[in-house]
Amino acid sequence: MVNTNTLALLGEQLDLGSYLYLGKGIAKGGGRNLKSLLANAFEAVLGAVFLDAGYDAAYHYYLDRYRSVPSPLRDENFKGRLQQVAQERFGETPVYDSEGARVGSRREYTSVVFAGAEPLGTGHGASKQEAEQEAAHAALDSLVGSVTEMPAAKPAKTRTRRAPRRKREGSPSVAEPSPAEVVPLHAAPEGREPQVAETRSRQFGEPID
Repeated sequence: MVNTNTLALLGEQLDLGSYLYLGKGIAKGGGRNLKSLLANAFEAVLGAVFLDAGYDAAYHYYLDRYRSVPSPLRDENFKGRLQQVAQERFGETPVYDSEGARVGSRREYTSVVFAGAEPLGTGHGASKQEAEQEAAHAALDSLVGSVTEMPAAKPAKTRTRRAPRRKREGSPSVAEPSPAEVVPLHAAPEGREPQVAETRSRQFGEPID
């Protein structure tokens, strides 16, 4: 739902490019139609709606306009799809090498996407994000439509438990302590109660035993 192309299209529908404060150079070079600036402007408008009216108002404001976007544009998340394909086939995450260069009065970016050492696709665009999306699109076209076998994903490492150590032969064994001997109490004969020795205090003047 959230990518530069979608947000830029929503910004164009609101004609946000006419309200941007830009420098003379970028304004003459077509900055008011630059997708990255239009996308940022629409995000700013959405943030203003959120601060002024709350989450529900901002959610419905965006959703109502998002539903008017053509479905092919809404599904144009080539970088996300390429990440899934690259992880399944190579076991690695795609890496993008992007550079910008000035072409006449505008700036153009070139991006090459890698999965490992091999390049998968190249893309060009007016912004870094646009060039990376185009590179991911080119990589998907070559990978999904390729007939050659792709290397399998690297198997995940599994941990093995160590076996318990064996006791060395001939090692002195430690004798386990024997349980304490329990001395049974002498029970009184049946029919008679056990006798309890009577104790009394010594009287004054009585000799000590």
